[in-house]
Amino acid sequence: MTILLFVMLGVFVFMMFRRNKKTQQQQAELQSKFGPGVEVMTSFGLFGRIVDIDEAENKVTLELSPGNTATVHRQAVTKIVEPVVAAEEPTVVPDDASSLTSEKVNAENPDSAAAVNETPRNETPEETLRRLNDEGKKDS
Repeated sequence: MTILLFVMLGVFVFMMFRRNKKTQQQQAELQSKFGPGVEVMTSFGLFGRIVDIDEAENKVTLELSPGNTATVHRQAVTKIVEPVVAAEEPTVVPDDASSLTSEKVNAENPDSAAAVNETPRNETPEETLRRLNDEGKKDS
């Protein structure tokens, strides 16, 4: 029983060191890609372009926008931002009522189509209020 406990503890410690080593390798690979002109994101969500790297003090100067710079610790830069390639948008055919044309509306329900066609497109708010009040008087 005691041997099994030590074996499990040993496996746990081994896995912990292995994970830490992988993380360090990934961080080293990322930092090797750093250079002036590379678009990056910091761990706190700040986007910018690398202007200068100070190896001695582990500082990176980022240009946030033209003329605005920020100095952050080198380990705060966690991601290289890849440029987004615009994909071709697929043609979407809506299957709701918004895809109906006025001819289809006329054929299906002539009463509602007539009401839609009677409404002027460019009316002032006063004209809209007057029209709505008149429609309310007709229904009463």
